[in-house]
Amino acid sequence: MDNGSINRTAASATLHCLTGCAIGEVVGMIISTALKWSTTPSVIISIVLAFFFGYFLSVRPLLRHGINFRKALKVALAADTASITVMELSDNAFILAVPGAINATLSSFLFWISLSVSLVVAFLVAFPLNRYLISRGKGHALAHQYHQH
Repeated sequence: MDNGSINRTAASATLHCLTGCAIGEVVGMIISTALKWSTTPSVIISIVLAFFFGYFLSVRPLLRHGINFRKALKVALAADTASITVMELSDNAFILAVPGAINATLSSFLFWISLSVSLVVAFLVAFPLNRYLISRGKGHALAHQYHQH
C-alpha cells in the first residue's frame, strides 16, 4: 500500500469510527439531558453508546459479507477498539474542558458547537493512530480485508 492509499484508508476508517462515536455521543447526550443527569452519568452513557454504535457499524457489514456473528464481533473489536478509545478520550476531554458544555441543553448553540468541534478533535487525534495501525496490517485493516471480497 502506498502512502496515498494508506491515508485514504485511514481517513475512511477514522470517519467510520467517528460516525459510530457521533451517534453514540448524541444519543447519550439526548438521554442524559432528558433525564437531567449530572456530568459523570452523562459521560458514561455517551461513551458506552459510542462503543456500541461504533462496533455495530463494523459488525453489520461483516455479517452482510456472510461472516458469523462471533467472528464479526472479534474483527470489529480488533479493528475499532483503539480508534474508538482514542476518540472517546479526546472528544470527552474537549467537552469537559469547554466551560458549561457538558451541562448545555440540546437547544443551545454551545452544545452543538462544542460537540462538533470535539468530533473534529477526535478525528484529528485518531487519524494518525488508524494510519499507523493500517500500515502494519492491524486495526481497521483487519475489517477491510473482508470488504474487498
